Amino acid sequence: MSLTRLILRHFRNYARAELHPGPGFNILTGDNGAGKTNILEALSLLAPGRGLRGAQLGEMAQQGGPGEFAISAQRGDALLGTGTRADAPARRIVRINGANAAATALSEWLSIVWLTPAMDRLFTDSAGERRRFLDRLVLSLDPDHAHHSARYEAAMRQRNRLLAQDMPADPHWLNGLEAQMVTHGLAIHAARTALVTLLDAQMAALPDGPFARAQLVLADETPLAPEAYAQALAMGRARDAAAGRTLSGPHRADLLARHAAKNQPAEKCSTGEQKAMLITIVLAHAGLVAEQRGLRPVLLLDEVAAHLDPVRREALFTRLAETGSQVWLTGTEATVFAPLGQGAPHFRVYQGHICRDI
Repeated sequence: MSLTRLILRHFRNYARAELHPGPGFNILTGDNGAGKTNILEALSLLAPGRGLRGAQLGEMAQQGGPGEFAISAQRGDALLGTGTRADAPARRIVRINGANAAATALSEWLSIVWLTPAMDRLFTDSAGERRRFLDRLVLSLDPDHAHHSARYEAAMRQRNRLLAQDMPADPHWLNGLEAQMVTHGLAIHAARTALVTLLDAQMAALPDGPFARAQLVLADETPLAPEAYAQALAMGRARDAAAGRTLSGPHRADLLARHAAKNQPAEKCSTGEQKAMLITIVLAHAGLVAEQRGLRPVLLLDEVAAHLDPVRREALFTRLAETGSQVWLTGTEATVFAPLGQGAPHFRVYQGHICRDI
């Protein structure tokens, strides 16, 4: 089920904006800096996490505004909202159907995946960026993944602080923290592994076309047996204390990709091939979520079509239509989206204002 209404209040360059999107394609056009990506960022905050820019909450409130912001959206009979208050600008508030909720609860109502120009460097970027990308995909299928990730990170931070103390840490306390890391770390590893396996199968089943297929591998040396994992953490305390951080576990994993047809690592492929593989992954993931959860993800594609040749652009639009998802596309030129015809809602964005073309 798609979003049918989006309201922004004091978010980025919008004092107030309201959109009534369609169930399929929704096009946002305007000059650079007009605020198109801000709309996508607002949508991305209807999922757990820090949104497609990874920005701090305090950066999102409108400059010169009251120091708070609100985002609300309608999905069927459900009303989803998030934002901040002026007296606590760094604290995120989430409300679902008028009741306070945890941010992780949003994933039970919406699955949101995005591609931005910054992600074109994903395969040459840090392992941390690829883990975050993978975890967003996992979360769409497994809402508990956010809980396991948060608990793992919290236990690891406490362990790191204890190991950094001058006085020897209480071994019983360390054992307890490491037991939490084992429990949640193995759950993280299992969820990531399951998704990579399913995604690979989904991509193999996609029809041939102009977009390169990717083969994915999760590189993670976390011991899979709980006893062995706990022992590795205990034996590594002196090493981790000297390093000032934990040197083993799923927080060190990496997502590796290869161009299937060329059998070539993704980072050695051309920029165009890397982008094509990213598109293939997102399309495969959309199909996977629809199959597994019966919930078609909302796709946010920022300036994705502009740098594709006409053949690949039309192929992309065809593939996106086949997903049955609600798709948000941005661009500076409306002509790029001409193949979509007149049926897709077209919103023109200009300096904090949005006008829908009739």
